[in-house]
Amino acid sequence: MTTSYGSPGQPSPVRRFIGEQVRARLDADPRMERLPSDRALAYRCREYLDADRCERLIAMIDANRRPSTLLSDRGDTAFRTSDSCDLPRWQPEVREIDEGIAALLGIAPENAETMQGQRYAVGQRFRPHHDYFHQGESYWPTMKATGGQRTWTAMIYLNDVEEGGATWFPQAGLRVAPKRGLLLAWNNMNADGSPNTATLHEGSAVTEGVKYIVTKWFREAAWIASA
Repeated sequence: MTTSYGSPGQPSPVRRFIGEQVRARLDADPRMERLPSDRALAYRCREYLDADRCERLIAMIDANRRPSTLLSDRGDTAFRTSDSCDLPRWQPEVREIDEGIAALLGIAPENAETMQGQRYAVGQRFRPHHDYFHQGESYWPTMKATGGQRTWTAMIYLNDVEEGGATWFPQAGLRVAPKRGLLLAWNNMNADGSPNTATLHEGSAVTEGVKYIVTKWFREAAWIASA
């Protein structure tokens, strides 16, 4: 994920088309509920994953977690304080979930980055940031060459959290509390394919319990050579 520094970028017909296609697909899916905001396009699906699969993903995260990193020209160790890990993309159970999310959105699996697991203990948080890449940052040429801009984000909460840990979009007026199995998806772009600054969001601090999530970011082009 990226912090909110640098120029966010320009409109794009490719990203506009992706946004239109995914929006039409999710609007037609009775499982998906569009969240009430006129500044960001976001959806949720309750009970997307069952308890057993959530528990298995939690075990993978606990076994492989490490301190989370931050993609930014400005280092700040207090900005993102969770643990995270890359889940084994080709492990059969992970692949089923991974490609299921791609099918839900109607985006090619090869356009998606490896699914990341994240763990937030009491007091840990991810301060307000954007998921899209800021094209004024030094990392942009590398990101452009490896799939380009991030378009959609999909996140699944793996457990209920006693207190805290909500995903908060302050500019879009959305706040989603962790609920086991709930999938949250949003378009990081505006309707014209330019980065939507109103998708600024925060992983609020956990105040009681532990929060586990998995996150999947989709690019505008292939991130891997083949699925």
